[in-house]
Amino acid sequence: MNAERSRGGRRRMMNDINVVPYIDVMLVLLVIFMVTAPLVTPGQIELPSVAKSSAAPAAAIEIIISADGGLRLRERGAAQLDKPADRAEAVRYAKARQAQAPETPVVISADKNIKYEVVLGVMDELQKAEVRRVGLSVKPAPK
Repeated sequence: MNAERSRGGRRRMMNDINVVPYIDVMLVLLVIFMVTAPLVTPGQIELPSVAKSSAAPAAAIEIIISADGGLRLRERGAAQLDKPADRAEAVRYAKARQAQAPETPVVISADKNIKYEVVLGVMDELQKAEVRRVGLSVKPAPK
């Protein structure tokens, strides 16, 4: 051992990092997320039920408030829209669609566990933007 040191065989420090294990871990995580992503159900809302309710209009702008407070904008009919949105974007869209077709109703569908304050906040912003025909979506109570 002393012979190695006398010949100038000092041990050098390794100054490179082996990234292969990190790539392996990342690929395993990627596969796990790719397999589990289709199994995760998209946020579904549970509407409150009432004894008597009318059917929702066929062509309406629907602002969906999920249980976590997130907003989603959906329109059935000619536009076929379904995307996440914030309050300002939802209000702008509803105002623009009603400018094109004044009789288009706006329906707010909120999860039954969401705070009433959140629903009123959305309704207030729609009212400030002078959006007409705003309603709440409910499901009929089981008989």
